[in-house]
Amino acid sequence: MDVFEAIETRRAVKHYDPEFVMPEADLERLTELAQLSPSSFNIQNWRFVLVRDPELKKAIRAAAWDQAQVEEAAVTIALCCDIKSWSKDPARYWAKAPKAAADVLVPMIPTFYDGNDQLQRDEAIRSGGIAAQTIMLAARGLGYDSCPMIGFDPVKVAELINLPEHHVITMLITVGKALKPAHPRGGLIPKDEAVIHDRFPA
Repeated sequence: MDVFEAIETRRAVKHYDPEFVMPEADLERLTELAQLSPSSFNIQNWRFVLVRDPELKKAIRAAAWDQAQVEEAAVTIALCCDIKSWSKDPARYWAKAPKAAADVLVPMIPTFYDGNDQLQRDEAIRSGGIAAQTIMLAARGLGYDSCPMIGFDPVKVAELINLPEHHVITMLITVGKALKPAHPRGGLIPKDEAVIHDRFPA
């Protein structure tokens, strides 16, 4: 499947085959592709919690308004971000870059983030959103369906997955084999409302 088809056919699927078990090779490939997502300063602040344990999925379902897809999908991914990743040995993010580039970029990281809690959180949400789309398109390319979710109690889910300090949950993403297709698309707003050339009208 090419990237255009993956974008056009990706839908938020709510009903999955609960008997389907994703091959380990596919899950490995999905996470490899997720790690290719871009992140500011290459700090790679996303963390992918792959939830497959049936009891844990059931508990997360209860914390997610009893939405069945959490339990029935092959894997429910808690897409988290480490807000403090910028401060954790930042040289490692540029270890394979030319020394001249690393010498410029590595010192810039703490200068950019230190003391700016709002920016650190915003960066986590941005990185998580980018990684989420990578996961969903990669899943589609591998022949799976997915659903991004914000309908859950983040405090309870954080407790269930032992979320570390200075981490946030960006969203949940279910991935699996669709039991039935998604509903027809709800509709798109007019293109001239969504696409602005150069600047908004005065």
